Amino acid sequence: MRLRSSPVRAPPLSLLLPPLLLIGLCSGTSFPSNINIGGLFPAGSHEYEVFRFALAQHQDVPKLVPQVDVVDTGSSFAMTYAFCSQFSKGVYAIMGLYDRRTVNMLMSFCGSLHVCFVTPSFPVQTNNQFVLQLRPQLQEPLMALLDHFCWTKFVYMYSSDSGLAVLQRILDTAAEHNWQVTSVNLDTLTEGAFIKLLADLDYKREFQIIIDCELERLNSILNLIAVQRRNMKNYHYILANLGFMDLNITEFQKLGPNVTGFQLVNRSDPAVQKINQNWLDFDSKDLKLARRRLKYTGALTYDGVGVMATAFQNLRRQRIDISRRGNAGECLANPPAPWGQGIDIQRALQQVHLEGLTGHVQFDERGHRTNYTLTVMELSHLGPRKIGFWNEKKGYVNTAIYKPAVLEEFYGLMNRTYVVTTILEAPYMMLKKNHEQLVGNDKYEGYCAELASEIAKHVGFTYRLELVGDGKYGAKDSESNMWNGMVGELVYGKADMAVAPLTITLVREQVIDFTKPFMSLGISIMIKKPTKSKPGVFSFLDPLAYEIWMCIVFAYIGVSVVLFLVSRFSPYEWKGEESDDEDETAPPSSSRQAQATSSSEHMHSPGFSQGQNQNQQKEKESPEYTNDFGIFNSLWFSLGAFMQQGCDISPRSLSGRIVGGVWWFFTLIIISSYTANLAAFLTVERMVSPIESAEDLAKQTEIAYGTLDGGSTKEFFRRSKIAVFEKMWSYMRSADPSVFVKTTSEGVVRVRKSKGKYAYLLESSMNEYIRSSVKPCDTMKVGGMDSKGYGEATAQAIAPQEHSEPPPRAPRTGKRRSVNHVNLAVLKLNEQGLLDKLKNRWWYDKGECGIGGGDSKDKTSALSLSNVAGVFYILIGGLGLAMLVALVEFCYKSRIESRRMKELIDAAMMSTSLGGIAVAGGGAVAGGLGVGPSGLGGENGRVVAHNFPKAGAQGLPCMGKGAGLGLSSTGM
Repeated sequence: MRLRSSPVRAPPLSLLLPPLLLIGLCSGTSFPSNINIGGLFPAGSHEYEVFRFALAQHQDVPKLVPQVDVVDTGSSFAMTYAFCSQFSKGVYAIMGLYDRRTVNMLMSFCGSLHVCFVTPSFPVQTNNQFVLQLRPQLQEPLMALLDHFCWTKFVYMYSSDSGLAVLQRILDTAAEHNWQVTSVNLDTLTEGAFIKLLADLDYKREFQIIIDCELERLNSILNLIAVQRRNMKNYHYILANLGFMDLNITEFQKLGPNVTGFQLVNRSDPAVQKINQNWLDFDSKDLKLARRRLKYTGALTYDGVGVMATAFQNLRRQRIDISRRGNAGECLANPPAPWGQGIDIQRALQQVHLEGLTGHVQFDERGHRTNYTLTVMELSHLGPRKIGFWNEKKGYVNTAIYKPAVLEEFYGLMNRTYVVTTILEAPYMMLKKNHEQLVGNDKYEGYCAELASEIAKHVGFTYRLELVGDGKYGAKDSESNMWNGMVGELVYGKADMAVAPLTITLVREQVIDFTKPFMSLGISIMIKKPTKSKPGVFSFLDPLAYEIWMCIVFAYIGVSVVLFLVSRFSPYEWKGEESDDEDETAPPSSSRQAQATSSSEHMHSPGFSQGQNQNQQKEKESPEYTNDFGIFNSLWFSLGAFMQQGCDISPRSLSGRIVGGVWWFFTLIIISSYTANLAAFLTVERMVSPIESAEDLAKQTEIAYGTLDGGSTKEFFRRSKIAVFEKMWSYMRSADPSVFVKTTSEGVVRVRKSKGKYAYLLESSMNEYIRSSVKPCDTMKVGGMDSKGYGEATAQAIAPQEHSEPPPRAPRTGKRRSVNHVNLAVLKLNEQGLLDKLKNRWWYDKGECGIGGGDSKDKTSALSLSNVAGVFYILIGGLGLAMLVALVEFCYKSRIESRRMKELIDAAMMSTSLGGIAVAGGGAVAGGLGVGPSGLGGENGRVVAHNFPKAGAQGLPCMGKGAGLGLSSTGM
């Protein structure tokens, strides 16, 4: 009976019912209505604002309540403290950002504590399932684009945050396919180093570049490139970033670059547009700056909040207990105590599938995005446009339709205003005198101004002349590898064409395109014109060198001596005189002297008188021989022949005539040569130039020399391997003060003011213009080296890369067609003779110095007194010398005559005394001899000898001796 009784079984049921009801009640109310969501964001970040906006948009139950810590995501200590603080507060999941310094710490905490971390930051390679990465990975889409464009040689610029994984994939593929990849870590570069890198890539013609970095940094890089004004038409950039339309590329787009990138958010989707409008209308008190449209990282954040809201709604519907009762635990405990419900939340988050702002949102077992689609974009002249898409199933699909050529490329230079850069350089480009009253191209005149006008007429385009900013032609800086001047403006896209005296060189041809040369020239030396050397007093000696004059003197003396010797040795130069002739021609005084002597001796010694008579008889019988060519006569003969005046004596012998003949031939040639050169030396005032060639400059150090700084002449010397030019470059580079000038005008002024101590090296055409057209016409051109030409220049066309297969996109050919059009115009102008006509007009017709450089009138000037002054000096000196010699001769002869007079008087007195003693008829003898005051009288101190008859000795034998003595003295 007890077994049936209900009271026995009722107590257990009544006791079990309340606990069951309590359990059921608890199980129905265990899921919280508010879900605390942690947030780790840097201050003022776009993702933080979007996080708050997204939470405001999701108000469904359960409601997500934010627990945000504004933290420095790059500080491991700050991130650790914030993470542990939020974990101790009992948050169910955390959304936030990290960087490469804190990502490993966050993954460690999430894996140990089973706390889910949802992030829009860059994806990392990890198997930590508690980290859900909202941003898709770019390795596969990027490799698909490289394969589509057939890139085998390119540069990969990356940041350490997001680029290491992509770099590893690229290097692995490059090793398999033999690609040439240059990797550049942007984190290690300063702004200056990056600019230098750009110049180096431009020099190496590395035109295919991938840039992989965060959105803000990518904007800075593109703006920096745009500021450099580089020629982007040669480059093809691939931007490894998911926010192509978030970039600020207004200035970058003006350069006409070829840019490809990825876009994650479909901005044409109405749902996206609606949310974006709500975002713009969302009011945030903490927002200090004007609100901008959602970026792709903000869209990822918005989708992340949507994933968490969806996951917790699913958990609530499934009635899964995720409550955090009791102590939340210590995140730094050792060993760590994981949260039991964390695995349920992780599974719920990982299983979410939704369509968000970034497309289809889905995660794989490792927490990475999967099954997503990326839009491939291109930057055109109208802005970004879609050219294809990529997904995991189909890979890259190209949807763009390219026209064979755009209108600009098809028509070349037609119907477009081009910017033509130029430089003020007379006579190529000059400002008109009234240029302030003119505008546009009318302000300029000169050779290149007219040349540009003629080319524009032939090609059919309009242009605008603009002066180069730095006033330089164009050279590459050795440190920064940046181009300056007109070449730099072409390279960096500031100008479309350069019309100027721009020299065609190899280094310039590598970065810009030149037309056919419109002028050929070389490098010459400009020096100050030396002062014209005034003719010296003896300038008439200049036609023959000093050595020749000395040789003539020695030849004159030698010929005279030889003529004297051969005349002495040759018997035909001696001539004899008969005795009768001698008797007839003998002076009477001699006869009388001989008679007087023999008479006196006869008186004293009759034997001696007989011997003397016999000797006189022998002398009368033998002839007397003479020779006309003594040493003085020989010198006189040679001098008369040299002066072409002749002489009163001539050689009689064959040997003497041979000497005279060769001397006459010698003098004929010498005098003819002298006369031929004399006119030039007397009528032209010569200029003695200290420098004639580059070798002369290199050998000396007194005259400084330099070139234009930043021009082709300087580049020529810098790159030359010739010993002379290397020596000159070494001097110019190390000279102090600097020998380089900024402009040609400065170089000309320096030449004129240096008083011949500075030489300027420049193009021969400019040197010739300054010499012949620019007053005061005091410069001259010497020497010549190198051979080059001036050409028009345009920005370089894109060079097709080497591919194993044809590239999918045809390169732009508009610039190449532009060069061809200008080439044809230059050739046509040359064939028509217009180029020569322009040069004659600006070099010579308008010149102020004439073709001869200002000294043509001096070449035909008449002789002045200074030209022949030396001849007058010699004439005056000769006349004075003749008078001096005559005076000396007169004095000498007078002295001799005085001595003879004294001897004659003494002899006469002696004869008189002897006659008075010996014979009684002494008085008669004295009277017969006439030795008295009347018999010895004469004029001017001379003794006058009286003529006595021949028979006096016989008629007056007694007076023979006295008379002989008297006549002998007179004959002396």
